[in-house]
Amino acid sequence: MDTLFAYLDAGSGALLVQLLVGGLAGIASFARFRWRKLFRQENPEAGGLATEGGESESSR
Repeated sequence: MDTLFAYLDAGSGALLVQLLVGGLAGIASFARFRWRKLFRQENPEAGGLATEGGESESSR
């Protein structure tokens, strides 16, 4: 078996941590926006989709 000379220095470790944190933040923000879009409820009285402010999108 050949010997493998590999190591992680401080810069490589920081890059891996940054990649992990950035990936988790990206996934969280993507999920947050998709969650709102998927589970937004219809507002039959206003004839459009309900928004957080209580107005429908058709009244804007």
